Amino acid sequence: MTRWQRTLFILVAAQLVSAIGFGMFFPFLPLYVEQLGTNTGLSLEFWAGMVFSGQALTMAITSPIWGSLADRYGRKAMIERAMYGGAAIILLMGFARSAEELALLRTIQGAITGTIAAINALAASLVPRERTGYAMGMLQVGLWAGIAAGPLLGGIVADAFGFRAAFLVTSVLLLISGVVVTFGVQEHFTSPPKGVKRPGILNDWRRILALPAVPAAYATRFLNWLGPNMLLPMLPLYVASLMRGGAGVSTLTGVIVGLSSAAGTVSALYLGRLGDRIGHRRVLLAGTLVAALCFVPQAFVTAGWQLLILQALTGAATGGMNPALSALLARYTNEGDEGAVFGIDNSVNSAARAAAPLCGAMIAAWFGLPAIFIATALVLLGAAALVFRRLPERTVASSVVSAVQPCEHTQR
Repeated sequence: MTRWQRTLFILVAAQLVSAIGFGMFFPFLPLYVEQLGTNTGLSLEFWAGMVFSGQALTMAITSPIWGSLADRYGRKAMIERAMYGGAAIILLMGFARSAEELALLRTIQGAITGTIAAINALAASLVPRERTGYAMGMLQVGLWAGIAAGPLLGGIVADAFGFRAAFLVTSVLLLISGVVVTFGVQEHFTSPPKGVKRPGILNDWRRILALPAVPAAYATRFLNWLGPNMLLPMLPLYVASLMRGGAGVSTLTGVIVGLSSAAGTVSALYLGRLGDRIGHRRVLLAGTLVAALCFVPQAFVTAGWQLLILQALTGAATGGMNPALSALLARYTNEGDEGAVFGIDNSVNSAARAAAPLCGAMIAAWFGLPAIFIATALVLLGAAALVFRRLPERTVASSVVSAVQPCEHTQR
């Protein structure tokens, strides 16, 4: 086993454990807000929204900064910062005394954490470019498996010991992930020589965004995250409408989310490898189109089992979209810029997550719950159009680098 393969497996394990941790408390955050209560005159609904939006907003602002710092001081250090910092701030959430304190801590969490971007950046810097799809698929497996398992484990812990206990367990899991990275990952990072001044962070961002196809890739990422995330807050309401107020709404919702995540976990690894062979652009385009087509009939289902099957197909399609786009971003950009590239990428993700619930709520209020599925399909079709017209398999610059430096790619 080569060094990069060993490091990748460790990063996948860290991704899995941290995703389980974050997934443990995410589903019942609104219930925790209700339990804590508010010390101001503002409604609990407002603070429930702030708990989600505040974290997404600060992550969108700080992720590019952390990413550029990773290219200057090392990408492993950024993973450790996210893991250990997240462990500390989430531990404090378990002792929050009001909804206001929880919203403040979640806002700080968004500024400190960002484990996905940090792990992606380190993996992209160590893995040979021709195996990037495989690597991103493996990391997606760890992420989706954690997302699927986290809510189940969190529900068990919360039911047995209370909401606060879930935050304590998450803190321990993040601490374990950080320790695994600290002692299991070796990064031979070379900082710029003394006397050589690296351009400023803003110059890094401008240079990356000026590269061919990169802005279109970020726009595609925004649309691919915006569409499906518009549905998530409204999914329990839609399931309840299908079951006509019957029992088991929460159970069926959990099964739908879990099966969709499981399907994405399985497809991510296979489609990542397939992209390395046939091209990541093809995988991304096909996955986006299939996901869009699968969302349309979900607006017209009449039973929960129909939604379950279609959501599983959607999860399988979207499971290949994220690693394919990450692999394309790695190909479009220069070696040594992985931190900044995936920091901006995480900022785009966070901006989409912040906007999606608001868009979904507005569509549901104006046109009804089924309209969200049609809107999601249209958003994904827009993303597919961007992929078809603006995203090549390789840019001219990346093709030149690959031709001139084959030895460096094979020896990493």
